[in-house]
Amino acid sequence: MNRIGVWLAAAVLAVLVLAALAPGLFTGQDPLAVDSGATLQAPSAAHLLGTDENGRDVLARVVHGTRASLLLGFGAIAVALVVGGLLGLAAGLGNRLVENVIMRLSDVGMAFPELLLALVVITVAGGGTANAILAIGVANIPSYARLVRAQTLAIRRSSYVEAAYALGLPGARVILRHVLPNAVKPVLILATIGVGTALVAGSALSFLGLGTPPPEPEWGSMLSTARNFISRAWWYGVFPGLAITLTVISVTVVGRALRLRSEGRTG
Repeated sequence: MNRIGVWLAAAVLAVLVLAALAPGLFTGQDPLAVDSGATLQAPSAAHLLGTDENGRDVLARVVHGTRASLLLGFGAIAVALVVGGLLGLAAGLGNRLVENVIMRLSDVGMAFPELLLALVVITVAGGGTANAILAIGVANIPSYARLVRAQTLAIRRSSYVEAAYALGLPGARVILRHVLPNAVKPVLILATIGVGTALVAGSALSFLGLGTPPPEPEWGSMLSTARNFISRAWWYGVFPGLAITLTVISVTVVGRALRLRSEGRTG
C-alpha cells in the first residue's frame, strides 16, 4: 500500500480528532448562531463554506459536527467490540450448549442487514445520539462475536495455552493473560475498518431523523436538511458529504494498512 496515502489518511484522522476535541482551533463561529439576514449565502470571506437556511455558518457546523459523527462511529464499534468480544469469548471457551446458543443468536442477527437491525433497535429504544450508538453497536455485535469465537478456538488449542494449563496456572489467569489479548488483537485491527461503516450508518440514522437531534450539528442531519435546498445552495450538502466521504476513506486506508502490517505484508 502506498505509504504516502497511508500517512495522508492518518493526518486527516488526526485533524478530525483534533476538530472533535477542540473545534475552536478551526473556527470561531458559533454553530448554533442564527442570522436571518445571511440565509443561504454562498461561500465568501465572511463564511468560507457558506451559510444554511437559518444563516448559520456551514464551516462551524461541519467542524463542530465532527464530534457527534465520530462518536457515532467509534462509540458503536466500542459497544460491538465489548459485548461481541465477551460473547465470542464465552462461545469459544464454554461448553457446547453455550456455544450453540450464542452462535445461533449470532446467525439470526447476521441474517438482517446491519442498518435494518439498527432501525429495529432504535425504534424500540427511541432516537438520540446515545440510542443511535447503541443501535448500531447492537447491529454489529454478531459479526464481532463470531470473529472473537474463531480466534478463541484457535488460540485455545495452541501449544503455549496447553503449556500454561500443564504448568498448573489457574484457568482465569490463562484466559486473561494468554487467550483474551491474542483473540482480541486481530479483531481490533479489523474493527478500525468497521468504524467507517458504523459512521455511515450513524449518518444515515441522523439523515432519517433518528440520530443526533437538531439543532446540534451532525453531518448526516445536515445532509438531510440540505436536500431541500440543493437547487439553491449546492454548498450546504456538499461539504458535510465530503466530510463523511473523506473520513470513511481515511479510516479504511489506515485500517487496511494496519491489517497488512499485522499479517507481515507491506502492500
